[in-house]
Amino acid sequence: MSPPSRRLQTKPVITCLKTFLISYSLIFWFTGVILLAVGVWGKVSLEPYLHLDTENSTNAPYVLIGTGAIIVIFGLFGCFATCRGSPWMLKLYAMFLVLVFLAELVAGISGFIFRHEIKGILEDVYTNALNSYNKTDSKSMAVDKIQINLKCCGLHNYTDWKIRPYFEHHGIPESCCKDVSACNPEFLKDLDQAAKVVNQDGCFSNVTRAMESNLGIIAGISFGIAFFQLIGIFLACCLSRYITNNQYEMV
Repeated sequence: MSPPSRRLQTKPVITCLKTFLISYSLIFWFTGVILLAVGVWGKVSLEPYLHLDTENSTNAPYVLIGTGAIIVIFGLFGCFATCRGSPWMLKLYAMFLVLVFLAELVAGISGFIFRHEIKGILEDVYTNALNSYNKTDSKSMAVDKIQINLKCCGLHNYTDWKIRPYFEHHGIPESCCKDVSACNPEFLKDLDQAAKVVNQDGCFSNVTRAMESNLGIIAGISFGIAFFQLIGIFLACCLSRYITNNQYEMV
């Protein structure tokens, strides 16, 4: 057993570590709640966008929901382990944070390195959706939804529709119109007339410009969140070591 004086000196340190680790765990738990909310919102609100490539539809909303749920559970586990003062629970919590850190780091680096490939895949998917556009299937409805919400038209601009099979018989889709009530079907079959009533910016161009302009911010936030896990790992390991070495008994 450690001398009483040593235990008295150690107690404030452990109390301080507990306070910091509980605060960290609550923040960590809150990030899980945010991921859950974003995943659910993506599933409900972005469903049409996920149908652009029906053969290889993305599971991103489910990944966010699953990740958020796991973080919520382990965030609560971290609070419980800290209050309980169990060294093995704290070590398990630290191991989980290490796995989260590595996963986020790999995902961030991969996204940055392969950003051009990702853009190429998105361009191919959207091009295929435009080529097969018929206004009725899920891909076509996804295109319409994107053009309406982003106030854009075509891949790079509205003239892209001229080379699509749909244009020959129907012209540019009404979803490109700035105001549907002012869109004459005959105008949509003539690019010069259509230029006055449709959105001229391309959908893919808008999205990629926004991605590139905010790439630095997104990368900074991603790596910041990843390295945030190091704080929790440090606190959990320190608290576990202090409790073990000094045989501190939690009340």
